[in-house]
Formats: sequence, structure tokens, C-alpha cells
Amino acid sequence: MTKPHILQVGPYPQWDEEPLNAAFDVHRYFDAADKAAFLQTVGPQIRGIATRGELGANRAMIQACPKLEVISVYGVGFDAVDLEACRERGIRVTNTPDVLTNDVADLGLAMMLCLSRGMIGAETWVRDGSWAAKGLYPLKRRVWGRRAGVLGLGRIGFEVAKRLKGFDMQISYSDTGPKDYASDMTFVADPVELASGCDFLFVTLAASAATRHIVGEKVIAALGAEGMLINISRASNIDEEALLSALETGKLGSAALDVFEGEPKLNPRFLALDNVLLQPHHASGTIETRQAMGKLVRDNLMAHFAGQPLLTPVL
Repeated sequence: MTKPHILQVGPYPQWDEEPLNAAFDVHRYFDAADKAAFLQTVGPQIRGIATRGELGANRAMIQACPKLEVISVYGVGFDAVDLEACRERGIRVTNTPDVLTNDVADLGLAMMLCLSRGMIGAETWVRDGSWAAKGLYPLKRRVWGRRAGVLGLGRIGFEVAKRLKGFDMQISYSDTGPKDYASDMTFVADPVELASGCDFLFVTLAASAATRHIVGEKVIAALGAEGMLINISRASNIDEEALLSALETGKLGSAALDVFEGEPKLNPRFLALDNVLLQPHHASGTIETRQAMGKLVRDNLMAHFAGQPLLTPVL
């Protein structure tokens, strides 16, 4: 039986590559030296695209595949997929929610703790001899009992809030409206007002045109010189220029970031700052979660080609 032809946009771990190649006739876009020529050659055969959240599938790629039926995204974010181009042709889109929720929430809390308590600098203090030569490490700020805001109380935001409760924090959130599952938290409709009432602001929104730069100059100013911004969502939700300016001038206390515009080539201004914690977009980066994500990518593709309902449809 002929296997469906799949365009693989970016590499996956070896444990995903082998079963993907066993189930499908895979064309590795990321290995092509001349990607436009490669698409022109293989595009007419492609019925499915396996991609990653940050890579997506743009209109040109979609148009190069006239037989395309389904796009399966390795990741919860699908903003890099041209959904309008998919709607025009009835192309299905899936992602991998739920399986990564808890790991992303875990990293968000770890980033807050690490930056607030200065743990990176503290380890350097020990390793470079400063402890012996200079004495005690400079005092940092506590976490427990303070105020936290969660911008976007979806799956990940809710798990972040659950973990924050263990630190006896006052928790507020903003979303499209109050959530019935968050009766023990304070709903604040305006993100600026949310930021003004918290010490730690977690950004856990799904990215869309409506949320682009939702954390801009006003939200950042409201968070203030003692506040910390933690982003475990998508880079587009934050105005990086406004963020960098506030960090450089002290108008914002600190930021812990797992995502960046143009990553992995982030703005070099971040590297000059000592009030940021920089992470390489690895909030879902555990063996267990990545294995579950890869399986869900394949399961969605196989369900589609078997004529069965998609497990986690986006479109």
C-alpha cells in the first residue's frame, strides 16, 4: 500500500523520526539546500505537513502543495501556520495541547524562583570564589506571599495559578471573561490594571493577531520597577522594544523569557542585561513530554488518512 507523502518542515528527535518514516513517505524540507526548488519538485505529491510550532507553514508553502489535506503541528502554538490559507482550501490543522501543559507551567514557576532568588548569579558566586573572597551573596527578593497575575487563564495559565497557590500568593488573572473554574482568584479585565496589582506577571496567552504586543509599554510600566515579567507563551505577545527599553532604564525590574522574536537569533541587547533570565524556548523540553508530542503529531496524521476524527483539531 502506498504511504501518504508528508513534508517534514523541521527535525524531530530520533524517537519520532523512525516511526514517522515508517508510517509515511517523508520529504525533509529542512535538509534541502534550495528550499524553493525542493518544494517545486515534491510539492505536487504532498498530502500532509508535519511541522513545529515556531516553524509553522506559510502561504507559499501551502500553495506549493496542491494536494495538501492536513497540517500537524508539534507544539501547542499554531500562529505560524497560515490559517486563512488553510480555510480557503479546507485543509485541516492540528496541534499538541494538554501533553505539554504541566511541563510549561513547571518551567514558568522555576524561572520565577530562579530569577527572584538570583540562583544563576549565586552559583557563579560559589564557583568563581566570590563566596570565600567577598562573603555572603547579595540579598534577593522573596516569592511566597506576594502578588501574581496570570495573563491568559487557559490550560497553561490555570496550571501556573495552581502552582502559585502553593506559595500562598494573591492571584489575579485576565482573560476574555471570568472563568467558573477560577472562583478563588480575582478576575481583572484590563491587562494594565492586572499588571499594576501584581509583583509577578505570567504571560500564558495563545498568540493571535488580537494578542500581538498585548504586553506593551502601558502594561510594562504598570508592572513597574519592582515587577517581574515571565513569558512562557509566544514572543509576539510582548512588544520587545518596549520591554528592552524598560529593562535597560529600570522602569521594569526584571524579566524571565523562554521565547524571543527572531529566535534563536535574539536581540543582542538582552545579552547585556543582568536583570533577565534567558531560556532557549524549552518550556516543553522534557523527554516524557516531547515523546508524547511526537506521538500526537503522528496519531493526528494517521487518523486523518484513515478517515477517522482528528484527536486535537485546531481547524
